[in-house]
Amino acid sequence: MTTPCILCVAITGSVPTKAANPAVPISITEQVESTHAAFEAGASICHAHVRNDDETPSSDPDKFARLMEGVQKHCPGMIIQFSTGGRSGAGRERGGMLSLRPDMASLSVGSNNFPTRVYENPPELVDWLASEMKTHAVKPEIEAFDLSHIHKAAEMNRDGRIPGQLYVQFVMGVKNAMPVDRETFDFYIQTLNRLAPDAQWCAAGIGPNQIVLNEWAIAAGGHTRAGLEDNVRLDRDRLAPSNAALIQRAADLCAKYERPVATAAQAREILGLRPA
Repeated sequence: MTTPCILCVAITGSVPTKAANPAVPISITEQVESTHAAFEAGASICHAHVRNDDETPSSDPDKFARLMEGVQKHCPGMIIQFSTGGRSGAGRERGGMLSLRPDMASLSVGSNNFPTRVYENPPELVDWLASEMKTHAVKPEIEAFDLSHIHKAAEMNRDGRIPGQLYVQFVMGVKNAMPVDRETFDFYIQTLNRLAPDAQWCAAGIGPNQIVLNEWAIAAGGHTRAGLEDNVRLDRDRLAPSNAALIQRAADLCAKYERPVATAAQAREILGLRPA
């Protein structure tokens, strides 16, 4: 395969803390530095959450603005993708930063179980977030935690609520949600290809399954995500020293399967994004 593989670095998330791994970047300065190192290792998308000083999740648009400014300055052309995930805020607060016009933003189009709670994405909120992304020319990355989310994304694409080419990320390994199962993974790909033949897809695995999904996705011709948001370890005995180390591990898999790692410019072209 010669199709470049887009590597997304999920730098922080809403859950991992420095107690779990001191390398988790919390402050904006730490996040920019960590993103830059991952960019140098091959990441072309930065999936970004922001945190308060006490490490709790935040949806503060000012923090997102400062992070975006820093990444744009130090990682020229890198695709900036904000999270609108439910751990960072409630209701429309989750999309309060979309007016900053990042290149992309995550969009969960349905609800599902998480380890200790229901991840609620009611239809009204989903439609509002999609509308805000459309208004501000922000490309959604569909986070599919369940098969129904792929069907819903295709429906929203057909009726124009999500315009243009779909980009869907299969998230596997979240406790109480979709487990890491190869036949399911393959069926996800088949289903997306059937419902939206022009779509691009990505895959992310949680915890020790990160490397599993990285390899499955790269070998199958898709794109993939790595980073400390999803996994704080290299293996059972070693913490990951950085986001860059996890991206480098994915880049090494690209070499194994003879797939070039996409540059930021190539990733923008593949995803139909505006030039940097």
